Order: sequence, then structure tokens, then C-alpha cells
Amino acid sequence: MNHDKNHCESCGMTIESGPYCHYCVDENGKLQAFEERFERMIQFARRRDPSLDDAAAERSTLDYMATMPAWRDHPRVKNR
Repeated sequence: MNHDKNHCESCGMTIESGPYCHYCVDENGKLQAFEERFERMIQFARRRDPSLDDAAAERSTLDYMATMPAWRDHPRVKNR
């Protein structure tokens, strides 16, 4: 049995299988809409670094999302 871990293609979290973690999908197992995932990732960034202002949190989140296969080609990410 292979015990290698995969990473969510949306947020990078370590997962057992599939392309996305349970945080990044809706109740049907589909990837959440960009805006919903973007807002949640901004909130996560602000919890990790409370000194970030809104603009810095958005910038760093878009930069991180540019490294994720699920989002790197999204227009909002490409045009950051």
C-alpha cells in the first residue's frame, strides 16, 4: 500500500487522495468558486499574521494561489 501524501491543488494542504482537501470543496465534492476560496484563504492568512492589512493579505494570497494548480490560470490570479 502506498502511504505517500498528496497535496490539495487548491490550498496545498496534505491530503490522502483526490485533487482537493475537504476545506476547498463544496458539499458535492466540487471545487469551491474562486471568490469563496479566495476570501477564506485571506482569512487564513490574517489569522497566521494578524499584522497584515487587507491589501497585503490579498496580495500574499493571490501570490500563493499562483503556485496552486487549481488557481494559477484563473484571470484574477494571472492579472495580479
